[in-house]
Amino acid sequence: MARLLSINVGLPKDIAWEGRTVHTGILKRPVDGPQMVRRLNIDGDGQGDLAGHGGEHRAVLVYQQDSYRFWENQLGRSGFGCGQFGENFTVDGLADDQVYVGDRYRIGGALFEVTQPRVTCYRLGIRMDEPDMAALLVKHGRPGFYLRVIEEGAVAAGDAIVRETTGPNAVSIAAINALLYLPGHDPDLLERAIAVPALSEGWRSSLRGLLDQADKKGTTGNSGLTGPTGPPPAWRGFRPFRIAAKIRESDAVISLILEPTDGQPLPPTLPGQFIVLSMGATSPLMRSYSLSGEASAARYRVSIKREPHGLASAYANDTLEIGDLIQASAPRGSFTLAPGEGPVVLLSAGIGVTPVLAMLHALAAAASGREVWWLYGTRNGRAHPFAHEVHRLLASLAGGKSHICYSAPDPGDRREIDYDSVGHVDMALITALGVPLDGDFYLCGPTAFMAGLSDGLAQAGVARSRIHSEAFGAGPSMTPGVAAAPSRAPHAPPDDPASGPAISFARSGITAHWQPRFMSLLELAEACDVPVRWSCRTGVCHNCESGVISGGVRYQPDPLDAPAEGNLLLCCSRPEGNVVLDL
Repeated sequence: MARLLSINVGLPKDIAWEGRTVHTGILKRPVDGPQMVRRLNIDGDGQGDLAGHGGEHRAVLVYQQDSYRFWENQLGRSGFGCGQFGENFTVDGLADDQVYVGDRYRIGGALFEVTQPRVTCYRLGIRMDEPDMAALLVKHGRPGFYLRVIEEGAVAAGDAIVRETTGPNAVSIAAINALLYLPGHDPDLLERAIAVPALSEGWRSSLRGLLDQADKKGTTGNSGLTGPTGPPPAWRGFRPFRIAAKIRESDAVISLILEPTDGQPLPPTLPGQFIVLSMGATSPLMRSYSLSGEASAARYRVSIKREPHGLASAYANDTLEIGDLIQASAPRGSFTLAPGEGPVVLLSAGIGVTPVLAMLHALAAAASGREVWWLYGTRNGRAHPFAHEVHRLLASLAGGKSHICYSAPDPGDRREIDYDSVGHVDMALITALGVPLDGDFYLCGPTAFMAGLSDGLAQAGVARSRIHSEAFGAGPSMTPGVAAAPSRAPHAPPDDPASGPAISFARSGITAHWQPRFMSLLELAEACDVPVRWSCRTGVCHNCESGVISGGVRYQPDPLDAPAEGNLLLCCSRPEGNVVLDL
């Protein structure tokens, strides 16, 4: 019979790590005597990062004595004490391949339910003094698992662990862990796992993403970890284009019509995708721009707003001329118009109009019968690009509806002709207009605009899966558990050698040079204060997965599951030459 060997608790504390401060509850220690287990925690225990750990479905972490013995042999170390792996319960028995999601166990006066495997992050590597520990746990199938507390009660070391019911569908912790993190995502097993009621919603959502991906042709990578990635780029690196036209769209916005110099047809694009432009010869400026026109095999249209102190936008406005050559990447991106029959709500502000305008073109070209709402906000008529183009497209749609907001209209701007109301596109406006909440919402504009609408729509009952957004510039960082530091604009490191492979961060607008002191491209990005996302730092979680526009890398260690074609994992990659990243 399985038995509880030790109860381990610890409150979060700050620890030093690689020049940073990490707030973590990984440092657990055994406690004597009976302990009260509550719905969210054991008395005296806590988690430092509630986004990744803790909560009702992750109240108690379990690890097995047999895995202790395995790691002592595997790592060539001994003397591990209970709580070494950050677990609350150290147990004899309950191997990961013999415990099923949905199992219910009676321990002392409490009843528990198995909800998911452990999600291992970099903090276990700190605790174990082994940076690759997160990958090793997954690779060797020994993650441990979480329990939900069904009945609160007191437990004590030495208590028997009695299985009261067995989880449905016989999906073991080891099997479901491999299903998400390792290659080979069996559709039948995915369906069985998703159908287990006890499985936490986070894991259920990830597995649904993998199941959806299995139904799509041509997609690569692990959408359970990254979300939809879109089709692979049609070509690697850059391709020469000639500027066929330069059009003034508003006081601050121009459009460039780009045609390939080889005259070959362009591959199909998806409405909402973007390209990276490399402009200039001696020290190229690289920036990402959404395709803003109708789908075409002959040309691309990008629209660029002049930004204060923006080098690339000033170069495009003031220097580029018709006939000039520039380099462009293949279209990419997952912010694209999804098929369906329900309402489509296109919400944008400022230059955020460009990707949703491409979606409007696609709907008009298909003579869509869907209800299409166009809500756009800008300052005034002088700052309003594409007004006549949008009006024409909406007029061609039987279900087209529009509302334009000016925040500071000029005296000559005509209400109910040029614009509909004074103010901004927000939830109050969406409610007042009676915009249907059962549609798909596409948002693009300033960060605050998208964050406010995303949260407001979710609070109004719109499913997060139906709220899609695209940010210009570098995306938000994710550095779990690391204490916040003053933000700095991206920059080359102070000791940049100006030699060696050039690493360009296209969205951040900087280039730095690779140095052997960096262990990965992630470390270089951090030295440049480029916003990055990560969690495991060992090629498991894919949070750091980023687009690679050009160049090649080698991995050390190899990822457990490969990223999508055209992407890389920053945390374990090193450049093999010059690289351009979509960061």
